[in-house]
Amino acid sequence: MTCCIAFGAGSGVPPRGWEQVRTEIQDETKTVAKEAELEVKVSPGFIIVSASSPVQIKVFTILGRLVSEENLPAGISRLQLPAHGVYIIKAGSLTCKVAV
Repeated sequence: MTCCIAFGAGSGVPPRGWEQVRTEIQDETKTVAKEAELEVKVSPGFIIVSASSPVQIKVFTILGRLVSEENLPAGISRLQLPAHGVYIIKAGSLTCKVAV
């Protein structure tokens, strides 16, 4: 995806926070980055993080604006993004770029 839209631009929808999920939907889910204890995936409109231990995560727009900063518990968590675009994810020592 080559589109870069600022977080919330044009949507008028405030962001939701991270939510714990028991299982993730496998359809259209793509692994972006993986380490021994941490995996970052994307699916349409969501960033999904699977961690075996608690992890601090920050999500930035491609322009560097902080979208979310959270301490996630172990397990699977997801963040719904109201705007499509390119984001930078920093989770523990892992940093990656995702297109949502």
